[in-house]
Amino acid sequence: MKRLSIFLLSLVFLAFPASYTPSQEQKIGEELRITSPVFDRDIPRRYTCDGKNISPPFEIKNVPPEAKSLALIVDDLDAPRRTFVHWIIWNIDPAIKEIKENSVPKGAAQGINDFKKHSYGGPCPPSRTHRYVFKVFALDVRLSLGPNSTAVDLQNAIKGHVIANAQLIGFYSRK
Repeated sequence: MKRLSIFLLSLVFLAFPASYTPSQEQKIGEELRITSPVFDRDIPRRYTCDGKNISPPFEIKNVPPEAKSLALIVDDLDAPRRTFVHWIIWNIDPAIKEIKENSVPKGAAQGINDFKKHSYGGPCPPSRTHRYVFKVFALDVRLSLGPNSTAVDLQNAIKGHVIANAQLIGFYSRK
């Protein structure tokens, strides 16, 4: 038992050497975050098919300093047949702090969503309340994807390149 304890303690010291110090930009405990100033839980009608059908604003915090780009995927987890993709964007500048309402960050690329469009498609559930996940990924590369790339293409391209990720879940039901 004593040997096992010494072994485990040695692993801790190997995992975090004495010279380890967090960077100035990101301290231990600060995780990548995505939030929206317009919703914490329920997505306002303005950002859905029943409203203006425009993308909500987002704030992105605590991007790791080694990130070369960000990617964003918006999914409906409760779609009847499978997860339904509402928006995909990649090569977002990692220095960005916010994505403004109804905009795509300069230099970023949009792929094709499940509406077959190169744009945001707002929540439009056929029945009951659905959950919409806004996922942001900090990547160690910029991606070389074509304009007709899908969420599957994006997910394959980011494999092995995700430094950090975060998500915001919003809910919407049609009245």
